[in-house]
Amino acid sequence: MKLTVNVECTPEEARRFMGLPDVTPINEQLVEEMGKRMQANLKLMSGESLMSSWMSVGTQAQDAFVKLMTSAATGAAAAAAPREKP
Repeated sequence: MKLTVNVECTPEEARRFMGLPDVTPINEQLVEEMGKRMQANLKLMSGESLMSSWMSVGTQAQDAFVKLMTSAATGAAAAAAPREKP
């Protein structure tokens, strides 16, 4: 036997029926606090300081990539080089 039950209710009604707590006030407070912190941090950083911090990270990553490729190429060349027999 197969029984199908369709229940139409709002998320609020489902939450209450299942006995779950209402976290709406906490969520609203959290979103508000995050917004305040974002605004404060954006005011602290000018466009020039943002670009300089982003560019320094970018060049560090580029340098690390070049070192990685150089060491890989050096290792591959050493492995491919013919060895002399004693």
